[in-house]
Amino acid sequence: ENREAMLNSKSNRLTEALEEANKLFDGVCRAREAALDAQFLVIASNIGKEKANELHSEMSAFDSTAFAEDLLTFMGINRTEVEETDDSEDVPGGFLPSDAWQTMGEEAPKYFRRAPTFHYMMGSFKSEPPVPKQRIERQKKANRGKAERAMPAQLKKMEESHQEATEKEVERILRILQTHFENDPNTPISFFDFVIDPNSFAHTVENMFHVSFLIRDGLAKIKLDEDELPIIEPTKPSGRREEDSRAGARNQVIISLDQREWK
Repeated sequence: ENREAMLNSKSNRLTEALEEANKLFDGVCRAREAALDAQFLVIASNIGKEKANELHSEMSAFDSTAFAEDLLTFMGINRTEVEETDDSEDVPGGFLPSDAWQTMGEEAPKYFRRAPTFHYMMGSFKSEPPVPKQRIERQKKANRGKAERAMPAQLKKMEESHQEATEKEVERILRILQTHFENDPNTPISFFDFVIDPNSFAHTVENMFHVSFLIRDGLAKIKLDEDELPIIEPTKPSGRREEDSRAGARNQVIISLDQREWK
């Protein structure tokens, strides 16, 4: 008889009927009474199903006006004050209390497990490229360039002086070798006796270095004697061209000499 009233979403008639049925069920002692209780349970289930369907259909449609009204009520709107201030529409903030948004903010975090993501109202912020700085290092580089240009000139002079000194020393050693060979052409000149300075290891290394230029340029040659020891002799002027023509047959060797061996 009260089916329509029970289907109303704002009515609690169905809940009240279920509570009353639970109280009556405590006194059931006959089969007929138990059957009536089961019949009531079927009717109440059908009414609850219909009521749930109606609630689902109502929830699918969002009423923005009703939501705004409920929100304003929650934020502490005084309707009487609204009617009195209808003409003052140009007043910023309207009739909202001063702590309205604070109240709303305190309530909202209860329904969020994390802070909402931040977004830009007018799109992402795009910064302008930085203003290029003026290069002050140009003057420094110019000064550095002058110093670098001056240094190679000095180094070039030093290289030329070293090269001239080396050439003069090589020519001097060649004259000494030729003089020894001309005085006694039948006696081989020992390479070690020729280059080793008994009083200076450094001078010995320099002598070997300068002699290597004579060998490279074909002005002298080194060969082994009967005892497998190196001997040195200047090349004959007539044979130099033959040596140059057979430059590919020359062999280059590296001689290691430490102070123990020099002594």
